[in-house]
Amino acid sequence: MAMGFFSKDIHSMDDLFVHTMRDIYYAEKQITKALPEMMEKTTNPELKMNFEKHLGETQNHVRRLEEAFELYGIEAKGVDCPAIDGIIEETNEIAGEVDDPTVMDAALIAAAQAVEHYEITRYGTLIAWANELGRSDCAALFEQNLAEEKATDQKLTALAEDNVNRRAA
Repeated sequence: MAMGFFSKDIHSMDDLFVHTMRDIYYAEKQITKALPEMMEKTTNPELKMNFEKHLGETQNHVRRLEEAFELYGIEAKGVDCPAIDGIIEETNEIAGEVDDPTVMDAALIAAAQAVEHYEITRYGTLIAWANELGRSDCAALFEQNLAEEKATDQKLTALAEDNVNRRAA
């Protein structure tokens, strides 16, 4: 049974830290499934390339998380993350309603950025908590993931502002 965010199974900072690692682990794994679908839906070669590159990075994020779980001495497993499921579900719903490929690209960028912003908040929190718990080893892994999430977000913003949004409008 999945535990909710304010679950009675969370008694300590350690429990909260582990739960949040499992939340982002689940999210990253869902993103590795969603990105290939997003690549298929875009007609913009630059956006497709961005999604492809980020798929590789996301697979590395999963590996770094597995390394953090190992360092922390716990099993690498996810817990349901309703936030990421909701963002992906919303993306699929909107994509199903868009006929114009240029509008589709704008919608895909917006969805991808919603995902990035969620991940940025999670990794920022995990870094702070890892440091509080004396786990700079885990924090260093999360910092690598966070830097890549922020870079992806900036690339998507640039792509949207430089041409995708204008074409869609």
